[in-house]
Amino acid sequence: MKLASTQLKLYQRNISIPQIGKKGQEKLLNSKVLIIGLGGLGSSYRFYLICTGIGRLGLVDFDTVSLDNLQR
Repeated sequence: MKLASTQLKLYQRNISIPQIGKKGQEKLLNSKVLIIGLGGLGSSYRFYLICTGIGRLGLVDFDTVSLDNLQR
């Protein structure tokens, strides 16, 4: 998948890193990641993976939402 002009602007900081470049960013956009567990680390990983431009992100968490765990 080639980078669109908006993606070039959005991921310019990633692309400017010599070890990543355009080819690396294209690989990221074509990558798939599954995170199992969205506790403290899973939530952070989710945020950073989205910022790097991962193409597809799956999230799995078996916890239920309640008042005592909203901060997680």
